[in-house]
Amino acid sequence: MHFFTHFGRYLLMIKGMFTKPENFKMYWKELMHQCVEIGIGSLGIVVVISVFIGAVSTVQTAYQLVSPIIPKSTIAQIVRDTVILEFAPTLTCIVLAGVVGSKIASELGNMRVSEQIDALEIMGINTKAYLIMPKILSALIVIPLLVIIAGVLGVWGGRLAGSLANILSKDEFDKGLLSAFVPYNVTFSLAKAYTFAFIISSIPAYYGYFVKGGALEIGRASTSAVVASCIMILFADYVLAAVLL
Repeated sequence: MHFFTHFGRYLLMIKGMFTKPENFKMYWKELMHQCVEIGIGSLGIVVVISVFIGAVSTVQTAYQLVSPIIPKSTIAQIVRDTVILEFAPTLTCIVLAGVVGSKIASELGNMRVSEQIDALEIMGINTKAYLIMPKILSALIVIPLLVIIAGVLGVWGGRLAGSLANILSKDEFDKGLLSAFVPYNVTFSLAKAYTFAFIISSIPAYYGYFVKGGALEIGRASTSAVVASCIMILFADYVLAAVLL
């Protein structure tokens, strides 16, 4: 029953966002602010993770492919598909769930505890639309772009590691990179990115918006939001793979 109570309240929160904006300029400014906060704020960690994931993928794939019959260019194919299908969308979004999710939950939780949300509601502002909608929309705009950057840098990191560790030359990597490429994999990766972006932004927003108590409860809500987001990302990852592949 506890789950259904939370789920029902979550759906009502999402429904409550869809109203006509009181002041379009105010909403637009908030949307742009959230895009900068989520996008630029998370770019550094995404770049570092992507490059090293690609590099590790190349080294470990080469370690497992010891047969002289298999051409070295196959390593590039495996790294490319692994990064595009799984590492770029899923691993990046799990990290973003911790970075972005905890920030959203603590920000809204602090506003709820300090009664800023109540003050906005007294002024006649729909707080669900003004505080939550821009966060979700900005996540849907920015996070897929971060996933694309992660995919490109992951492949580049694999190529760099391959040449630096003398596993395979850049020409061999490029040959494997271009062979048997399936464009649908990119579409599937972006489908994951949009789904995960919604999870990362909406679940922490729910936990933060409905928090009760003080600083201790904000911390608990933030932790619960990140845990719930990560579980939902992994669940959605399985469902999308089963349905779309």
